[in-house]
Amino acid sequence: MSNTRNDPFFKVPRRNYPTSAGPADLPILYYDTTEVQAYFLCDRGRVEGALGSDHLRPGLTLGNKAVVGLVFFEYRDTSIGPYNEVGLAVPVVDTRQSTAAGSWRDLWRNVDDPGRRLAFHVLHLPVTTEAANAAGRELWGLPKFVTEIPFEFNARRFRGGVLDPDDGSAIVELAGRPGLAMPAPTLDLLLFSNAGGRDLRTTVITRGHTRALLPGSVRLHIGDSSHPMAATLRRLGLQDAKPVVVTLTPDFQSRLNAGIPMLTAPTRAATSTPSRAAS
Repeated sequence: MSNTRNDPFFKVPRRNYPTSAGPADLPILYYDTTEVQAYFLCDRGRVEGALGSDHLRPGLTLGNKAVVGLVFFEYRDTSIGPYNEVGLAVPVVDTRQSTAAGSWRDLWRNVDDPGRRLAFHVLHLPVTTEAANAAGRELWGLPKFVTEIPFEFNARRFRGGVLDPDDGSAIVELAGRPGLAMPAPTLDLLLFSNAGGRDLRTTVITRGHTRALLPGSVRLHIGDSSHPMAATLRRLGLQDAKPVVVTLTPDFQSRLNAGIPMLTAPTRAATSTPSRAAS
């Protein structure tokens, strides 16, 4: 797979949007990335409490458990510069869009399909640069903050973390040696967020060679930080938690599109014309 800027995957129309850190052309293009995802089963009531929403509900559940993801990105080359990012996110459904529960099959449904109900809602999204922070907060309403994000990966072990921007203490660390691996699909993503008082539906088009791995010795450790992200992780009961599955995409590439305002009538889909989140 080519990761050059001339690859047809990246030859898409783009539009300029102003941010407090300078202009950003959307979609943002991610040319060269390593992505590590870890998924956990948490108490469903705790996940609902962390969402704190009247209309968002956990979208992937098993009995009284709900899926929560912690995803690490090492963006080595992007259209807004290199940076690292970590997302703590929950697969959700919006009850204003559909009264149906989430479906595991929805993960494979085209993200542009109006019938897709399942999306990810981000609880915390630390990044390492102000440009990434400003674009995420101002254009998509994403809960970003700037801090240090250590990221180490080799063939045998992964270690990723998030440090408290105020005192440098550890917010979270995910580390260990994953187990056996098998090929897995690289899935496009759908995000639900709110910016400028508008609910947004955002698609992320992806590609790469993904492997699903048994968790092996990989564990999540919550540090001593009093940051809100650490508090959320504690509320979810994730101290020393073992993921259900870990995925690795060493050649991850993606296009982060502009958000599309959502309509809230249960039978209506999102509009088709991208617009700035807060104008």
